Amino acid sequence: MNSNTSRTTASSPRQSLLILAWLVTLLVSFLPNIIWQETTGQQPDWLLWAKVILLAVLILLSFISKVIQPLRHYFALVAVLYLATELAQWIDLTPLWQRWFGGSGSFSVEMLGAQILRLATALVMIGVLLLLGYRRREFFLAKGELDAPAEREQWLGMKEPEPWTEFGRSFAIVITLVTLIFLVIAGRPSLRALGQLLPLLPMVLLLAAMNAFSEEMSYRAALLAPLHNVVGKQHAVFLTAVFFGLGHYYGVPYGIVGVLLAGFLGWLLGKGMIETRGLLWPWFIHFLQDVLIFSFMAIGSIVPGGG
Repeated sequence: MNSNTSRTTASSPRQSLLILAWLVTLLVSFLPNIIWQETTGQQPDWLLWAKVILLAVLILLSFISKVIQPLRHYFALVAVLYLATELAQWIDLTPLWQRWFGGSGSFSVEMLGAQILRLATALVMIGVLLLLGYRRREFFLAKGELDAPAEREQWLGMKEPEPWTEFGRSFAIVITLVTLIFLVIAGRPSLRALGQLLPLLPMVLLLAAMNAFSEEMSYRAALLAPLHNVVGKQHAVFLTAVFFGLGHYYGVPYGIVGVLLAGFLGWLLGKGMIETRGLLWPWFIHFLQDVLIFSFMAIGSIVPGGG
């Protein structure tokens, strides 16, 4: 067997693994929901369970297929994420939870209830990762190396690697300004409305901190942990970025713009998590965006879904 044939044989399983990872990620992402909603005007209830069943079948097949086996933990964690989220939504509709957090008309009370459930989902993901044998640092639940080098990205104009203390600070400022400009254009808040934000600012900061942690743990750390050693850092970051971006189609910002902005943010935060081996830089950049988004939601200037 010559060297070219050997390389082709060796690369074939990896190509199959990458194709499978991308195909399944798109199928179980929010993409089918978007297509169904935009073409029929509704999202069928069975769609979530179809995704969970697909993931369950793949997990079972992973015990007999060497191609699927390396992705078993990834598929399991996505399934757990969906099931935990569904359970949180069920709890949200119970009379007890509604009595505590629903129907009050208070931004602080209702949003706090939502963030408690998101935090609970993140804690479930942490528990499952520990049960699967991952150590805390292996799923990035650590401060990380804050001045670790950010790998060169030619398409961003980076001529050479630079420490995350510089790269992270620069992009935190740029992305925050872009987010602010978009929110101002979309929401057009009055000066009086902005003045009404001050009493709500402590709650906005708390909600932003909780949401940034919950999303970074559930949608980034928990999925990067089983992926990056299997498909490589670059594909792992892009897979989680696409998954994260598609999930924001009906969020703030809304539509394709929301997907692109959230997708780019997801890529940047995934890059930061992998390169610094920790949560602090991704959490901080995410926190800044959420402070702006929750601020505009608090004054009623914007609502999820483009309303």
